[in-house]
Amino acid sequence: MILSLRFLAQVLVRCGRFILAAAGLLLCGLPDLAAADFAVEWGVTATRQRPDSWNEIELDAVVRNTAGQTWRVPGYWAGGTSWRFRFPAEVADTYEFRTECSDPADSGLHGQTGRFVVAPRRSKQNPLLAHGSIRLSDDRRHFVHADGTPFFWLADQWWFAMSSRLRYPEDFNLLVRDRVAKGFSVIGFAIAFPCDIAPFDPRGSNEAGDAWTPGFGTINPAYFDLTDQRVQALADAGLVPSIVGAWGYYLPAMGLEKMKRHWRYIVARYGAYPVSWTVAGESTLPFYDLRNGTPAYAAAKKMQVEGWSEVTRYLRTIDPFKRPLTVHPGPNSGDMRPIADMSQLDFIFLQPGHADWETLGPALTHQATARQQFPGQLSLMGEVNFEGMHGGGSGPKIQRFLFWSTVLSGAPGFSYGTDTTWQFNTRERPFGPSPHGMAWGNFPWEDGYRWPGSTQVGLGRKILSDVEWWRLEPHPEWVTPAATPKDFMKPFCAGIPSRLRILYLPKGMPRWGAPFRLQALEAGVRYTARFVDPITGKSEAPVEVTPDAKGSWELPYPPVFQDWILILQATGS
Repeated sequence: MILSLRFLAQVLVRCGRFILAAAGLLLCGLPDLAAADFAVEWGVTATRQRPDSWNEIELDAVVRNTAGQTWRVPGYWAGGTSWRFRFPAEVADTYEFRTECSDPADSGLHGQTGRFVVAPRRSKQNPLLAHGSIRLSDDRRHFVHADGTPFFWLADQWWFAMSSRLRYPEDFNLLVRDRVAKGFSVIGFAIAFPCDIAPFDPRGSNEAGDAWTPGFGTINPAYFDLTDQRVQALADAGLVPSIVGAWGYYLPAMGLEKMKRHWRYIVARYGAYPVSWTVAGESTLPFYDLRNGTPAYAAAKKMQVEGWSEVTRYLRTIDPFKRPLTVHPGPNSGDMRPIADMSQLDFIFLQPGHADWETLGPALTHQATARQQFPGQLSLMGEVNFEGMHGGGSGPKIQRFLFWSTVLSGAPGFSYGTDTTWQFNTRERPFGPSPHGMAWGNFPWEDGYRWPGSTQVGLGRKILSDVEWWRLEPHPEWVTPAATPKDFMKPFCAGIPSRLRILYLPKGMPRWGAPFRLQALEAGVRYTARFVDPITGKSEAPVEVTPDAKGSWELPYPPVFQDWILILQATGS
């Protein structure tokens, strides 16, 4: 709807619909009813047309609830003389707003007032409506919903999902339904400027063109109108949209101030949704025409580390809803400094690489280093070993290993991906070469989304849903021998003292080898143990745990020579 000059409107959000009332004033048009599930939206109209509205002025709405809490909500330019605002439809209350424009002489934008009433829609089928958006837990060790319900981060990374490489709605919704059924909870994607292309390469555009006009002139609202549909579809399915603002190397091409404007637009359009922010993808990666080891490469990397840190601080100041914030490191997360000021991040993303079995040790090393350098900080894999990468490598066994080894080493989730769905190869349109001149792979996504790794990491989340996974702590000292980054095929162990122990046995326990042993089983605590197949999710019959006088127990042999999960639960817990 468009707000007329100095009018007072009331907006009620009930059962997913806007109900509108105005004090004797004409309301021009109706809002997008679907958006009412997550965001209240209203608009104002400038008194004059500007040559470059988005870059010439800034517009905020100061929103206040009945308790006096305030939010400064950035508005977004919708084209022409139209500006709009979005506010989360999550907490029931009556809200009042007043607009503030950097051009106070524009009476259509400055000093507009109104009020709206939020009565949130609730849905047991959609966790984002049942429990609210996500945030960090109070102890900052895992994610929770707004109401405190634990949230397990299981992401699928679709970097080009906002482009026309994935047809909307038919193919997009097919993939959404598949990922929901398998147990995913997050979808990561880049808005406007994804990886492995030069700026304004048509592979990054959608049906309305590029997100910015040529040469990074100004925002193209039509691009974002189509992106709205895709973001809404993810949220409607209960999937958290994890938004990457741009790949790292766009910063020197776009410039610091334009990148801040870009992020301001993203926050204005999507901050009211239950999203997570990734300020940049591979923040330390210069463009591909610079060779690593040269002075030019080093200078570009330094500029990006410092520049993205400034963009992150800016994003912190303009996001009124404080959505979880991270940065995607790379091309390798080993130095642990993807931006200059790591204190700005809510959680740590890791990206150890895509080198099949060779990456497993570094993945564990990077995770251990992150826990050591950022104690008490949540860290998890943001990108690692996409299934099918490097000519069909990183198959389902590697996906199971990465999921279970990192979760039992302290990560409250995992990020999966395939070589087909990050770039959306199609049978008719392979992605083609990256700027370095080589294609990563040409398998079509129509096949890749069915690869078994996606099912098996989804089963991992479902297996953990039966236990208090959010209370797990790594306890390698509980099992002998225990895995290390250099000897990673040994068992991994995590648990809750006197309640729960979970082990991952990457190659089972061969009968011709010495049996593994659990240590330090608590006196007076009775456990039952059951093997769970990480390939199928099927549980074997439980057995009683009978430790010796020292609290040590020899693990039974699993029934099949493969990797296994072993879950010990205290009787009655």
